[in-house]
Amino acid sequence: MSGARYVSLLWGQVRHNNRVFWRTPAAAFFTLALPVIFLILFSVIFGDIEVGGGYGFAQFFAPAMAVFAAVSSSFSNLAIGVSYSRDQGVLKRVRGTPLPAWVYMAGRICSGVWMAVLSVGLMFLLGWAFFDFRMVWGNLGTALLVFVVGVATFSALGLAVCAVLKNADSSPAVANGVFLPMAFVSGIFIQLDDAPRWLQIVGDVFPLKHFAGPFGEAFNPLHESPILGWEHLGVMALWLLFGMVIITRYFTWDPRGE
Repeated sequence: MSGARYVSLLWGQVRHNNRVFWRTPAAAFFTLALPVIFLILFSVIFGDIEVGGGYGFAQFFAPAMAVFAAVSSSFSNLAIGVSYSRDQGVLKRVRGTPLPAWVYMAGRICSGVWMAVLSVGLMFLLGWAFFDFRMVWGNLGTALLVFVVGVATFSALGLAVCAVLKNADSSPAVANGVFLPMAFVSGIFIQLDDAPRWLQIVGDVFPLKHFAGPFGEAFNPLHESPILGWEHLGVMALWLLFGMVIITRYFTWDPRGE
């Protein structure tokens, strides 16, 4: 099969998964609507606070919500969506078709990445249109690198969660039960500079803080020190490797009940 044929099949899978996403109100709400609601609420409540240098609250909060939406698009979407597809026998049926299994899974992942890109763009657009967010174009390359590594990491971790779950019914509780506490200890909603040291250490262990930190600093016009330290990429790469190991060891295409 030619490379062009593989690209055509992959594109078809991405389009199919995008249509399924928009036809699932719960997925669209938690992936796109919830971060938008957080951005609007927090920006309205704290909008009159001048953080520094003439910049408003949204200048620092919009990138955090962009990361929140991107991780929801990759991690939660894959953990929940692939789990339900497995329990419904979709994955098993795919293995019995001429479609290469890797093309199907790559389509799921690329669809999640596209939703992550869309959600990040939406956060910045709303921040710019309504809350005086300003792009820092000089750091865009760094932000893109962090985004790519971060989304790859959480895509792998989403599939890893799916790999260890016994059934899809528990996937929303497990995915959100992991993601939301991680968001709080990683400083997504509030800065933890004055939090207990042990809580800061917990945040340092998980990859979300190493995604949100340098990504947010890339859009912070007041930040003067180097943005991206190798420790951020290193932590995310270790979690990416961990996710791949779990997927390789435990992921199955057949429903768990069989």
